[in-house]
Amino acid sequence: MTEALFACKPEESRGRLHAERMSSFRSPFQRDRDRIIHSSAFRRLKHKTQVFVEHEGDYYRTRLTHSIEVAQVARTISGVLGLNCDLAEAIALAHDLGHTPFGHTGEDALGALMAPFGGFDHNAQAIRIVTRLERHYADFDGLNLTWETLEGIAKHNGPVLETADHPLPYALAQANAEWDLELGTFASAEAQVAAIADDIAYSHHDLHDGLRSGLFDEADLMSLPVTGPAFEEVDRLHPGLEKMRRRHEALRRVFGRMVEDVIAVAKNRLEAAQPKSVCEIRAMEGTVIRFSKPLYQELKAIRSFLFTRMYRAPSVMRERERVTAMVTDLFPLFMAQPDLLPTEWAEDVARVSSEVELARIVADYVAGMTDRFAIQEHARLFGG
Repeated sequence: MTEALFACKPEESRGRLHAERMSSFRSPFQRDRDRIIHSSAFRRLKHKTQVFVEHEGDYYRTRLTHSIEVAQVARTISGVLGLNCDLAEAIALAHDLGHTPFGHTGEDALGALMAPFGGFDHNAQAIRIVTRLERHYADFDGLNLTWETLEGIAKHNGPVLETADHPLPYALAQANAEWDLELGTFASAEAQVAAIADDIAYSHHDLHDGLRSGLFDEADLMSLPVTGPAFEEVDRLHPGLEKMRRRHEALRRVFGRMVEDVIAVAKNRLEAAQPKSVCEIRAMEGTVIRFSKPLYQELKAIRSFLFTRMYRAPSVMRERERVTAMVTDLFPLFMAQPDLLPTEWAEDVARVSSEVELARIVADYVAGMTDRFAIQEHARLFGG
């Protein structure tokens, strides 16, 4: 498909903080994508959880498999709409880099511990990782990504507004001071695609993982919007289909319904708005990439079901309590005894001049842990 006028064009990129020679065989956005894939933080996503703790089963999604699925959806939608697929993919692959071990449970625990020190936000932490914490290149800290990729990571979920009650997360404020990411506007259409692809991917795979875990079954989904009609269609077309095939066929229809809905809505909104540039996309009063209102309401019903039957299931809540206790033990221990941090962190610790600065270093370390490493470190340091 011909590239749209409102697509981000690599040759028009606002560039990088540290100037680099252009690659002879990769565009700037392709180079961003490749640097994200080769980063240490991206590899660690292999052992970071979505809902279930990483060791609980080989079939459950991890942050890594989730990010790959998000990138696939983002490329599909971007291609249909004439957007830059490489930029959408880069943002999709990076969107979860800042997540803690143990999913949102770990983030909640670390956020509570960091409340006296400026708080913790996984999107801001992703920016901190790609601008500072990845230290592999001779000429700069971080990955030296393009402005467009950084913008997408920072505000793919919408404008980030600072108020007296809600100041910018420290990492985001620090990055914005250097890059001016225009946090008060919407992001590019490519970043919006990455955000909706995230919604599509987790809505689909949480249903799949919940079924596999036995927290609910297909009969429960028959009474819900979207999933119920999907199972009914499979039963009509393939009566008597084996259980796992029936499940797969139904859920891929759910997946397809979401993707098709987003594409149809985007085409209609773009046709009505007739944006001539990415700047016009950013200046719009709302997102151009979104679900239709009917489907959005139906997905709310599914998410409400998942919240009750999966995210707050008794077995999941017991595990949430266990892993929250681990994070709550580790953080104050490292604050009291920073010499317990690995030797490569000693130089950073030696430069701190306040408890707030030390807390950010400890948060960087704890947030970077995988599920299995956090469990191992807790056992080593606390026994049991």
